[in-house]
Amino acid sequence: MDELHLSKTAAQKVAFVIEELRVKSRPINHHLHHAPHIHNMAAKSTTKKFPEVKGGGSLILAWQIKGKKVLVVGGGEVAAGRILNCLDADANVTVVCPASGLNPEVAHRVEQAQVTHVDRLFEPSDLDGAAMVLVAIDDPAASTVIWKLCKERKVPANIADVPPECDFYFGSVHRDGPLQIMVSTNGKGPRLAAIIRRHIAKSLPKNAGNAIEAIGTLRAKLRKMAPNSEESPKRMGWMIKVSNKFDWEEICDLTDEDMENLLRFYATNEVPTIDDLLAMRENPGFNKMDVFDGSFGFSVGA
Repeated sequence: MDELHLSKTAAQKVAFVIEELRVKSRPINHHLHHAPHIHNMAAKSTTKKFPEVKGGGSLILAWQIKGKKVLVVGGGEVAAGRILNCLDADANVTVVCPASGLNPEVAHRVEQAQVTHVDRLFEPSDLDGAAMVLVAIDDPAASTVIWKLCKERKVPANIADVPPECDFYFGSVHRDGPLQIMVSTNGKGPRLAAIIRRHIAKSLPKNAGNAIEAIGTLRAKLRKMAPNSEESPKRMGWMIKVSNKFDWEEICDLTDEDMENLLRFYATNEVPTIDDLLAMRENPGFNKMDVFDGSFGFSVGA
């Protein structure tokens, strides 16, 4: 009887293992049929809309190359534009090109010591220490050689007018002080990018750059006054309130005194009106909270 009992027990164990394997081998949709809560979770995830992936675009960045070596190979009109863009970004520009190949603008940069000039054709050693390479020469074979050398050294490069040999493209840029707006057609229509850029520039408010400069100054003062990282959400929220409270002209007209007075309201997370700030200019000793409790009276323009 004991042997029979053991045989039955062993058989039951084998049957259990077989059933487990059979269940695990079922298609996933079979499991979903027997697990409605999982199916519902999947259904719920499809009801929430997320941005669609469009693909084919570029990652638009504000590349910080201040103080870094940028190598420009070439000295013609295209090179001149590249050089100016890099100098505007405070890069250390090295131009490799025979003196005979420099156009008037590039020659001017050399004469004014705005760039370092290497008076010869490109050599591989020119890549040493470069953070970026810009090639603008009328020699496709030589350009491709430089491109391949850059790939070997993992140095980002742009070969003018050869999109397949570019890690990045230059767009059409509108600049107004700290404001920079770039339009890119991803190498398909540079001329159209310039037309679109001009259209956008015309639609911008006047003094946009000055307003941004003023907001940047106020933001720096606020960060100095409340430097702790824990204050970051409050700082951001308060700056948003300030940006929404005043129009462009009002922001442009903010003086250092106005900014200091404005910062006095940060602790209570409030923002005065421009009339309040004008009154504070004329009455520097008033109680800041009077603006909000109604006890401080003034007349503007009377």
